[in-house]
Amino acid sequence: MTQTAGSPRTAAALTRRSLLRATGAGALSIGPLGTLAGCGIPPARRGGDGPTAPDHSADEKRVVFSNWTEYMDVSEDGERHPTLQDFTRRTGIKVSYTTDINDNVEFFGKIRPQLAAGQDTGRDLVCVTDWLAARMIRLGWARPLNPANLPHAYANLAAQFRSPDWDPGRAHSYPWTGTATVIAYNARATGGRTVDSVSQLLDDPRLAGRVALLAEMRDTVGMTLLDLGKDPAVCTDEDVDAALARLRGAVDRGQIRRFTGNDYTADLDSGDIAACLAWAGDVVQLRADNPDIKFAIPASGYLSSTDNLLVPVGARHQTNAEKLIDHYYRPPVAARLAAYINYVCPVDGVRAELARIDPSMADDPLIIPDAATAAASHAFRSLGGAEEAAYEEKFATLIGA
Repeated sequence: MTQTAGSPRTAAALTRRSLLRATGAGALSIGPLGTLAGCGIPPARRGGDGPTAPDHSADEKRVVFSNWTEYMDVSEDGERHPTLQDFTRRTGIKVSYTTDINDNVEFFGKIRPQLAAGQDTGRDLVCVTDWLAARMIRLGWARPLNPANLPHAYANLAAQFRSPDWDPGRAHSYPWTGTATVIAYNARATGGRTVDSVSQLLDDPRLAGRVALLAEMRDTVGMTLLDLGKDPAVCTDEDVDAALARLRGAVDRGQIRRFTGNDYTADLDSGDIAACLAWAGDVVQLRADNPDIKFAIPASGYLSSTDNLLVPVGARHQTNAEKLIDHYYRPPVAARLAAYINYVCPVDGVRAELARIDPSMADDPLIIPDAATAAASHAFRSLGGAEEAAYEEKFATLIGA
């Protein structure tokens, strides 16, 4: 995709959602990243079981923020993050911003020894996907947030994101963005036919061998559960097995070309893939350059997940981190971020601000869900460790991973 002056970036964080990631994390830092805690880790314990680390926010006007690549607005010269600079100008708090998250599992492995010991990871704020956020909260490795420092976040968080089952009332987390899993298709490749259900993806012989599904278990199994009339928020082992069997039938018939991470985008753009499960941020970007790219939200609904901001146990600057979270729930700031990264914005009141930047984005339900789109959203329920391992193993067998 060719970037034009003033237009959004190309597809954000192209390796964010897949465990099949091959690229390393880049870094564009404003200030140095704090040194990680040293060796000599004591036996693991719940971080919440020990005394709270002192907060140095008042005398150390800084905050260390770890995020994914391509998940922040960048100036046209590529040297600055304007919304972070606005935060520093407004508060006097300097942000050490590093894009050192390339994979949830990899990142968690990197900071887990410090978290388990209740030590400082060298980070005050991290952005992780909902299932990992749930795990960190369950283990006591994420700090409870102080609502007094989050007035805009509390007031402006969109209703559909307010109370996930893994963090009721958002006591420990706030979403950075939402990710919608929808159906995308290339109208030229389908001969002008609409593709708007998982049943079509799995059964339509006219699509045989030209369908891609996602290599993320929750997305593909969750969308299949919805197509079967099952709610992923309350699914049973039997429901998941039924969805896997449905997928197995399509694989065995040669209906599915492959299971992919974000790399479906090139084949969908060219028409080698006629239709697929897709992430909304990718679809927004593809449609900007290719009018043949269409999307559909099935009548059965769609899967929604979030990448979330948490303060890890041991953080030195919790209050500063909370102020940074709150900064991104100010509608003008949220609009600037959404215009750049093109993922679902979790901030109410952002539409008018986004319209000043790009009216087409303000009307795009893949960035700001309207009431009907929000109502069709479903989340995959939180999984225990044994459940998650069992489901992932079965899915890996299905896709040949």
